[in-house]
Amino acid sequence: MSRLEAKKPSLCKREPLTSERVRATLSVLKGIVTSCYGPSGRLKQLHNGLGGCVCTTSQSSALLANLSVTHPILKILTTAMQNHVSCFSDCGLFTAILCCNLIENVQRIGLTPTTVMKLNKHLLRLCISYLKSEVCGCRIPVDFSSTQILLCLVRSILTSKPACMLTRKEIDHVSALILRAFLLTIPENTEDHIILGKSIIVPLKGQRVIDSTVLPGILIEMSEVQFMKLLPVKKSGSLKVALFCASLSGDLSDTGEGTVVVSYGVSLENAVLDQLLNLGRQLVSDHVDLVMCQKVIHPSLKQFLSMHHVIAIDRVGVALMEPLSKVTGTRPIGSLGSVSPSTYGSVKDWCTAKFGFKHFFHLIPNEATVCSLLLCNRSDTAWDELKVTCQTALHVLQLTLKEPSVLLGGGCTETHLAAYIRHKTCNEPESILKDEGCTQTELQLITEAFCSALESLAGSLEHDGGEILTDLKYGHFWSIQADSPSIVNWSNLLSRCGCGLCNSQEELSWSFLRSTCHPFAPQTCLPHEAAGSANNLTLDCFTAKLNGLQVAVETANLILDLSYVIEDKN
Repeated sequence: MSRLEAKKPSLCKREPLTSERVRATLSVLKGIVTSCYGPSGRLKQLHNGLGGCVCTTSQSSALLANLSVTHPILKILTTAMQNHVSCFSDCGLFTAILCCNLIENVQRIGLTPTTVMKLNKHLLRLCISYLKSEVCGCRIPVDFSSTQILLCLVRSILTSKPACMLTRKEIDHVSALILRAFLLTIPENTEDHIILGKSIIVPLKGQRVIDSTVLPGILIEMSEVQFMKLLPVKKSGSLKVALFCASLSGDLSDTGEGTVVVSYGVSLENAVLDQLLNLGRQLVSDHVDLVMCQKVIHPSLKQFLSMHHVIAIDRVGVALMEPLSKVTGTRPIGSLGSVSPSTYGSVKDWCTAKFGFKHFFHLIPNEATVCSLLLCNRSDTAWDELKVTCQTALHVLQLTLKEPSVLLGGGCTETHLAAYIRHKTCNEPESILKDEGCTQTELQLITEAFCSALESLAGSLEHDGGEILTDLKYGHFWSIQADSPSIVNWSNLLSRCGCGLCNSQEELSWSFLRSTCHPFAPQTCLPHEAAGSANNLTLDCFTAKLNGLQVAVETANLILDLSYVIEDKN
């Protein structure tokens, strides 16, 4: 009998944030995510020391998927980021940087966690209330009768991902394709509840980005041999379709557990083949024009169907089963027995297509709520990054359809919001002091820590040592090069603010970011109608950024409130 080891006592660490090791680890994580932020963010190369694939990225989703953390506090932060990104796809770096900034700033002022949490929650409520209000100066309502704002939103997402390696012309081209793909998923005849279709991203690596395109329906990749064997079907109406999720190969490997009893003299292979051919006869008698199978179709069944002018496509894969069912209206068939006519669907037409070195079977639906985005890029690494970025953009457009607003990007929302919070707490402190039961000094300290965290987040967009300014009228973000003269008329050096909405030709005055200036009420830069028609704006997803703001503050509060970390060593 083996010797039993005595249980080791749990390791208890009091006030974990006071540990230099924990602070250093948080600082390293903050440095990683901050250096990735924005269009000029630095790329990260993630790989396993023992070998395997190498990931080059600046996206939070890819960073988190490849980054191993062990400390409990880091796990809280990264888990919160992952949960946010899994639900909203965008603003993961925003959330992480703001959370780290808040933790750092609050630690310096030395207030009790209870006071910090109460005031952080109150300032968060002020932010959310302002961002949702009609007087908000950094939110633009989206008019879906015009594509200008939506194009700017998609373009902003693509521009912020330098690992995609796109030129300006390519960004414009892919932005238009993403928007078109999204619009194709919206049904024409909508009732109270809209059920969106699906955009399928089809890979075509090693080709020019400008060769990317969007097609209504589904592209199914096939070999050149299959491609050459396809014969055109002449039919005036729609084509009847059968979709199988069961294997039609005649292989008995999927029969499950148990014993198969076979009578003497019976060939199991021939019996299964007879059953497949009987199935084929039923499909022919039911006037099915197209048979598609998730797995493999037996060559004899293929030949039989071909002789009766029925097209057979196999190996479509599990990923396409749901879109195929949606496009054709079929119910996937999971057995080799008699097929109910109600499981059949239909399509408008089909054709063959060749893009680059790949051959495709193009299924054209009766109503196009499913489309294929044929995505090209020059290298595998750049294509992988572009695919994730396109998925993010499509998801952001769906969120914008549900909540038709966008926020100003390029750091302008953060600096504008910081100016608003400072002005609000300076001019209307009585209600906050009464509601939260804190002193004027505590409110000032927490307000400065909160606003400084927002401004530092905006400043993270500058990676080349340039100076950051804010104007004292709109509270927008402005950037100048590192080698600019110290005494100069700022309007001669500045052209447009970070979001592109304000220009320096107005009568504006500026101050350096985080410098001491009297609190002011930031104004709205342009009326909504003018903002909606502006070109080349940098915009952010309203829903994703609002949730990221909440997650960052709540996660920072949770980490700041930790008094013990108890680790089981057994």
